[in-house]
Amino acid sequence: MSAHCCEHDTPPVEKIDNLPRYRRILWTALVLNVAMFLVEIGAGYTSGSLSLLADAIDFGGDALNYGVSLAVLSAALAWRARAALLKGVSMLGFGLWVMGNAVWNVFLGGVPDAPVMGVVGTLALVVNVAVAWMLYAYREGDANMRSVWLCSRNDAIGNLAVMGAAMGVWSTGRGWPDLAVAAVMSALALQGGWQVMRQAREELAH
Repeated sequence: MSAHCCEHDTPPVEKIDNLPRYRRILWTALVLNVAMFLVEIGAGYTSGSLSLLADAIDFGGDALNYGVSLAVLSAALAWRARAALLKGVSMLGFGLWVMGNAVWNVFLGGVPDAPVMGVVGTLALVVNVAVAWMLYAYREGDANMRSVWLCSRNDAIGNLAVMGAAMGVWSTGRGWPDLAVAAVMSALALQGGWQVMRQAREELAH
């Protein structure tokens, strides 16, 4: 993703077409993310996969983000920007948490269950692609709306990476592909969080 992708003029949320439809999409995304959070937490601990656990935490964070977005959807731009700033901080925190755990697991070793990773990763991909598709039309909104789109896009990319890690673990019999994917997911979270925070600060400054 380019470094300047957040630098553009965007319309206020009140002026977007079909605001009630956007609200319904957020509710749908919220329910789906809560469900996948529960599924991946269980599967991550069962399979011993750090990338699945990282994806589960990501689903939980996204569910919180959708809830915050719904709460401030009709608020003034300044309040939406403040909410986006908090979400950007949470994305950065998630990225740092995953990176730290990936480094820690380098020394612990262990091989996760590749079939469980593959099945759950595929299910998560279906959910995230569906949510990203629903939100695609709103990706050029204010910082709060853009943070919602970035979360969904990053999740879909992360799910593809988890599926690739499952194949790597299965073919090599080692855990390093799982750790590598966790590191990639961490980098995506750090990059997305920084972009959301930068746009939110620009909107607050104006």
